[in-house]
Amino acid sequence: MAPTTPSVSQILPPLILGTATFNNQYNPDPYALPTTGIVHRALSLGVRAFDTSPYYGPAEDLVGQALDTRFVHENFPRNDYYLLTKVGRIAGSQFNYSAPWVRESVERSLKRLRTDYLDVVYCHDVEFVTPEEVLEAVTELRRIRDESGKVKYVGISGYPVVVLSELAEMILEKTGEPLDIVMSYANYTVQNTRLSSIALPRLKAAGVDVVANASVLGMGLLRSNGVPVGAQGDWHPSPNDLRAAIEKASAYCDSLGEKIEKVAIRWGLESWIHEGRTVGSKGDPASGIPWRRKSIEEIGGAKLGVSVMGVSKVEELDETMQVWRSILDGLEDGEKTATASGRGISEREWSLNRQEDVRRAMGRIREVLGKWVDFAWASPGPEYVRQKPKTGDVPPLPPTPPE
Repeated sequence: MAPTTPSVSQILPPLILGTATFNNQYNPDPYALPTTGIVHRALSLGVRAFDTSPYYGPAEDLVGQALDTRFVHENFPRNDYYLLTKVGRIAGSQFNYSAPWVRESVERSLKRLRTDYLDVVYCHDVEFVTPEEVLEAVTELRRIRDESGKVKYVGISGYPVVVLSELAEMILEKTGEPLDIVMSYANYTVQNTRLSSIALPRLKAAGVDVVANASVLGMGLLRSNGVPVGAQGDWHPSPNDLRAAIEKASAYCDSLGEKIEKVAIRWGLESWIHEGRTVGSKGDPASGIPWRRKSIEEIGGAKLGVSVMGVSKVEELDETMQVWRSILDGLEDGEKTATASGRGISEREWSLNRQEDVRRAMGRIREVLGKWVDFAWASPGPEYVRQKPKTGDVPPLPPTPPE
């Protein structure tokens, strides 16, 4: 088997729009969200990568509909943006990592996303299945890559960082080829930095090219108004005592005239740019400077840690991009970025001051959290009972949602 060239770290943008929010876990009615407006606005702001999954309800279809529009066709060729999706997780407690289902799932995602190829395909929530099943799915995805090119890069995603590390090591040992990419969620936040302290050294040693950090808000835990409650009710796995500790930390932020989510987003994105740099990427950073499709070294670029951010409103996207660009202005070469983008030197100075404010708030937040710092909930939880499809079964494709 031959890995795709160039490596994913050479092309993947360091900021990826996540679409788990295009789902009824986070929102009562995902069809009521301005999903096409969000995708179009993201592209207009320079975002060039979209992460989704069949498990996210209608998300793949909604992204596909947004991309299959005159606006996108006329302004953004397919090779200018990247699509990342997943296989394996079918429902809350139902998984199928078999080779036949992996192929069926890939074909379904191609159809839903209205594309001829997928840039990245992850095995979704790998902690819920056996290592042997993960190996089978990874092997099949690589076979698809080699036979048809419909999949370009292969990775795994999940929550427990020890499991992600063990599987990355196992796949390298069994196949002789490292994973292209690993995505962890809710493990590099103001509450929990286990992705850095535990997983990063092991994933690098296992040859993983890119490690993406998703959900700097801990799947909505780090919000002043509490965890998200969508049509599925209160599904968040965090224990009540942790939620109470987050409420206290939120109250502290309120006393500073801050919101905990604003501190959490800024700190998570900014810190991972640096902490995740050695397993980061060199793609279009959405800095506001027109990007040229050439080797990043030719224009003085460097790897940046890769983050995945989800939003439910265009306004949230605009706020996130304002924060992201302010972070870029505060980097070592940020003066050049701020000037070339038209934001100016004053924006860089503001960014550097904001860095210090957020760092101070972060230190106090972790003092308030106390024993809950670096706590990780069990995944799967103690009540989990897997509903495994029968051998050879391929679940039927759900109906396509309305346009």
